[in-house]
Amino acid sequence: MGKWYILSVLIFLSFSALCQEVKTDTSQLNNLKEYPKKNSLPVRRPVLQLQQVQIPDLKLDLKVNYWRNWVTFGVNMNQASFSNNWKNGGVNSIAIGTTFNYKTDYTKENINYVSEVILQYGKIKNKGQLQRKSSDRIYWDNKLGLKLSESWNFFGSLNFESQFDRGFSYKTVNGIEEATTISRFMSPGYLTESVGFEYKPDKYFWLRIGTGTARQTFVLDKDLYKAFPKNYGVDTGKVFRNELAFQLVSSYERDVMQNLTLKSRYTMFANYEKLRSIDQRLDVTLIAKVNKLINVTVTGVALYDDDADDRIQASQTLALGLIYKFPN
Repeated sequence: MGKWYILSVLIFLSFSALCQEVKTDTSQLNNLKEYPKKNSLPVRRPVLQLQQVQIPDLKLDLKVNYWRNWVTFGVNMNQASFSNNWKNGGVNSIAIGTTFNYKTDYTKENINYVSEVILQYGKIKNKGQLQRKSSDRIYWDNKLGLKLSESWNFFGSLNFESQFDRGFSYKTVNGIEEATTISRFMSPGYLTESVGFEYKPDKYFWLRIGTGTARQTFVLDKDLYKAFPKNYGVDTGKVFRNELAFQLVSSYERDVMQNLTLKSRYTMFANYEKLRSIDQRLDVTLIAKVNKLINVTVTGVALYDDDADDRIQASQTLALGLIYKFPN
C-alpha cells in the first residue's frame, strides 16, 4: 500500500504541473529595445595649432594689352616659255608680284585707333616688249574714333596714297616700242583729312561719313603735264591742289564660306565746288585658301576720277602664290 500511495502522489503532482499556466518573465528583454543615448560615444575636440607662414612677395607685373596686330605678306610668280617652232603661238614672259598688309587696332573703353598699311608692287616682262607694271600702290590709312553709342562713333582720319615706281604709256614708232612717263612717286600723291561719323554695326562692316573732308593732290614732277596734260587736276607750274569735299568710305570683310574670304572697300569723294563730278573707287578681293601658305587671289578695281581720265578705269588680276598671315 505504501508503494501505491507514493505513485499516486507523483501522478497527481505531474498532472498539476501540466495544467498550471506557464508564465515567462520578459522584463529582462526590454532593455535590448532601447536606442543608445545621444553622445553616448566620447568625442575628442581637435586641438588646432595655428602657425604663421611667410609667403614670398611675388611681383607678377601683369599688364593689359589693348593692341591687336595683323601682318600679311604674299609673293606670286608666273612664267611661260615657248620653243621657236611652237605652232599655237605665244610669247615668253615672266611676272612677279608682292603684297604686304599691316593692320593694328587699339581699343580701350570708348577710344579706338586703327592704322592700316597696304603695299603692292608687281612687274611683267614679255619677250620683245618693254617691262610693264602689274600692280603698284602705297596706301596708309589712320582713324581715331570716339564711341557715341553702340553702333556710332565720332572719328577723325588721315590717309596717304601714292605709288612706288614710274608709270608709262606705250606706243610703237617704226617698229620700236617707246615708253613715256605719265606718273611716278608723289606724282600723283594724295593726302586726305576727314572728320565725321562712323557707323559700325558689327565687326564685318563699317561706314565713314566724312562731312568735313580736305584732300591735297601732289604732282612734284613739274614737267609731267607735257606728257599728261590733265596733270591730275594740279595747275601747271604748281605742285599741289587743295579740295574741300564730302566723303564716304565703307569696308566689308568676311569669310563667305570655308576657306573663302571676301574683302571690299568703296570710296566716294565729292568736291563741294563740282558735285556733278564725283570721284569713286571700288576695290574687291576674293581670297581662296588652298592650305596654310598657298592662296588663290582674284582682285578687281574700278576707278573714276575725271582729273585722270574721262572714262572709268578698271583692272583685274588673278594670282596663285604664297601668302603668310600672322597671327595665322
